[in-house]
Amino acid sequence: MKKRTYTCGMDAALDVVGGKWKALILWALHEQPLRFGALRREVPGISEKILTAQLREMEAAELVCREVHDQVPPKVVYSLTEFGQSLNTALVPLGVWGEDNMERIVAIPRAGQLAVP
Repeated sequence: MKKRTYTCGMDAALDVVGGKWKALILWALHEQPLRFGALRREVPGISEKILTAQLREMEAAELVCREVHDQVPPKVVYSLTEFGQSLNTALVPLGVWGEDNMERIVAIPRAGQLAVP
């Protein structure tokens, strides 16, 4: 496996949490461990397939712990590892910034939305 190189800490952090869903999954797990269905409800708009893929990536990155309980039907619970909790703590100020600036962010034109004279 090729060792990754980063230009700065932000580059490394974004590699771990990059994408649309991982930060939202981290946030959903910040209060308590959740079963797959409950986690899916906490992250509106995510498909089952994408949630499964993201959880596998996050488990491989040691952000999330997957605990399988031996029962019928099988019970699988996801929780944050200590590493995942530390990343979540680092994301809190970003979430506060987003809340404080949401109206302004919503007003920013996106590609395809720009008015053409």
